[in-house]
Amino acid sequence: MNKEDALKLLNSSREEIDEIDEQIIELITRRTALAKEIGTAKKVLNKDIENTEREDYIQEKIKMIAKKNKINETSLLKIMDILMELNKSEQEKILGR
Repeated sequence: MNKEDALKLLNSSREEIDEIDEQIIELITRRTALAKEIGTAKKVLNKDIENTEREDYIQEKIKMIAKKNKINETSLLKIMDILMELNKSEQEKILGR
């Protein structure tokens, strides 16, 4: 690979990452909207925001996905923790907490 090829690869890879970032943000937005719906249902059902059984299930699922895709499990779990915290904060707004 020469410098010109390397520069083309660098630029095209960055463009693709930019597109993927937009898709990730769109998916986070959709996930958050669903969490709000869950918050509304929890309010009607008088349920707590915390659901450790569900969180444990998600963490185990993420571990399997990480292993399958050879992605750092710890880093992926951190990302999911951030997403779950975001969703809990949205549910707290709905539940008035």
